[in-house]
Amino acid sequence: MQLSAKYLFLAGVMMACSCNPGKQESSVKDFKKGSFGYDLAFLQKRDSVIVLESSDGSAKAIISPKYQGKVFTSTADGDTGKSFGWINYKAFDAKIDPHMNAYGGEDRLWLGPEGSKFALFFKPGTKMEFANWHTPAAFDHEGWKLANAGDKEVSFSKDMQLQNYASTNFKLRIERNISLLDRADIQKALDVQPDSSVKAVGIKTDNSIVNTGDTDWTKQTGAPCLWNLDMFNPSPGVVIVIPYNENASGKVATTDYFGQIPPDRVIYKNGHLFFKADGKSRGKLGMPASRTKAIAGSYDAINNVLTVAVFDVESKATYLNQEWTPDKDPMIGDAVNSYNDGPLADGTQMGPFYEIESVSPGAFLKPGEKLTHQHCIFHFTGDKAGLNKIALKTLGVSLSEIKLAFK
Repeated sequence: MQLSAKYLFLAGVMMACSCNPGKQESSVKDFKKGSFGYDLAFLQKRDSVIVLESSDGSAKAIISPKYQGKVFTSTADGDTGKSFGWINYKAFDAKIDPHMNAYGGEDRLWLGPEGSKFALFFKPGTKMEFANWHTPAAFDHEGWKLANAGDKEVSFSKDMQLQNYASTNFKLRIERNISLLDRADIQKALDVQPDSSVKAVGIKTDNSIVNTGDTDWTKQTGAPCLWNLDMFNPSPGVVIVIPYNENASGKVATTDYFGQIPPDRVIYKNGHLFFKADGKSRGKLGMPASRTKAIAGSYDAINNVLTVAVFDVESKATYLNQEWTPDKDPMIGDAVNSYNDGPLADGTQMGPFYEIESVSPGAFLKPGEKLTHQHCIFHFTGDKAGLNKIALKTLGVSLSEIKLAFK
């Protein structure tokens, strides 16, 4: 028997308010700031969030229908455990910003390209500068439709109509499925076996775009792409690691999205790019599909948190340029990006936070066709020897190599 959408929505709301019937919503006063419980209490006051939870209650994730199907945050250690996602508390009570509403979120889904002659963030004919940069409302601040919800899985959809810089109109639907992975799933996905002293949480997102219009999306009209962005809390001890293929041709990474990243903040060593993520210097880099190994991560040596992201990559596909210029080839872009937040020229700062991002190829679709992009996030904390084994297996470097990369 099929359940109605109304019933599913109500079920999701009930589950969001409480995983156990009769349990009252918590207050932020009940938890230390930086804990999962604190963030859950904060978000429950602003949305009927959905909490996905492991059978033992240790691994949890907060998902939001109102805030664009975001994975706001997760934990590997219950309500009192560390909250891994960055949440911009001050943004929730502010007026809608015409450029971007940065609520935060451990995984959010945007559509690209941001820049290029097929940009979605600039109106046709405008100069590509911040004053004219606007994140489309459909994935910036509008709510998404809850399609289904369960203990460990939730799905959303959103119908959109967008226009790019070349005046092409797109009619499309986004479908997003989010799953909380159990320990066996994590082991299988990463081919690792965490020690019992290591706590873990894993989140899988399957993101699809469907052409619901009546025209083809081509290299002449431009096309959207799917774009996963993961926002995390920085510290002086965070270093991002992106393994890369040393045998591929061309440059390893573009490091001047927002001005050239200083050389003391990004280094290349033995097939690994290291990027300092302390939230103190604004910079973004990107790596093409031919270079990336479909994995990236970070280690926070101060808080002892190892983060790993794995994602789909098609080495022969066309990835879109996202830079703020209409003059470069729009069909040459990156498959994985990373961003470190920092003060702007006027001294203000949105965060601090840092990001690990992955992008799908361009969605050159005929009417009715679909493109899907999978992006997964894993966090590990606990015994350092156990974390070191996971880092070596997944990223190919030890914790000490990451920690000492900029020493």
